[in-house]
Amino acid sequence: MTDRPPVCDYEGSDYQTAFWDAGDRQYEDRVEEIALRRLLPAAGGLLLELGAGAGRNTPRYGGFERIVLLDYSRTQLQQARQRLGDSARYLYVAADIYRLPFVPGLFDAATMIRTLHHMANAPLALQQVRQTLKPGAVFILEFANKQNLKAILRYAFRRQSWNPFSLEPIEFAALNFDFHPRAVRAWLAECGFEVQQTLTVSHFRMALLKRLLPLGLLVRMDSLAQWSGRWWQLTPSVFVRAQVKGGAAPAPEGQFFRCPECGHFPLNNEEVDHLRCSSCDRRWRIRDGIYDFREAAE
Repeated sequence: MTDRPPVCDYEGSDYQTAFWDAGDRQYEDRVEEIALRRLLPAAGGLLLELGAGAGRNTPRYGGFERIVLLDYSRTQLQQARQRLGDSARYLYVAADIYRLPFVPGLFDAATMIRTLHHMANAPLALQQVRQTLKPGAVFILEFANKQNLKAILRYAFRRQSWNPFSLEPIEFAALNFDFHPRAVRAWLAECGFEVQQTLTVSHFRMALLKRLLPLGLLVRMDSLAQWSGRWWQLTPSVFVRAQVKGGAAPAPEGQFFRCPECGHFPLNNEEVDHLRCSSCDRRWRIRDGIYDFREAAE
């Protein structure tokens, strides 16, 4: 793929510390945990966590035997590794979501939380995710909602120019997009997913409410309101549970990585510091416990 969309790179970022640990985001973190618990299967084999970052959500996938943490940023994965350790249960992979380095039909489930909003070509990213999943696999997707109540009110009072009801994404900052729920559902259907459940999340994401109301009360209120997602979506964050319908067979036994450049598999793993593609002869580094598929080694 020579003309890939631009990638939002958190390399060197202190996102986990600045945004989550010190950013007054306890409310958002706890209501997202509730949504994940409601949508994710209780148990499974292999799970792909797309946009894993520093591993904030990874401990919440306790029912899965193995978890692949994927992010474009090596430093985010290094932070996740420091947080989670070198257990055989975790595999750390740096890669571009537009060319995922996994054989088709590999994963039993996947999650993509607070990640789609960085996708300049969201349908292409979703197609790549779909290819990695087994028939019947579950995909938990969170996306930033263009049709949220604040945007609707601002549009009604002419405080913003863009229309929250139109289907096209809105890029409100560089590589930061909001999406219309109907557009996301259409993309998922085109990729071969069937949406099974929708939850609306972060109903009370307002600084004033956070100051006035106890955290526990806000979380309980949001927990109840999440079920309204089956009828309407007016919150800044929407979670969906989708399932792969039909498709190719599961990955061949024992196969895992493929070359993200030419698609060939298996990769030669005779060297301890890299994997080599026997088709295009590209080498992909393994360093500090991270498989790096962003760019081929020189």
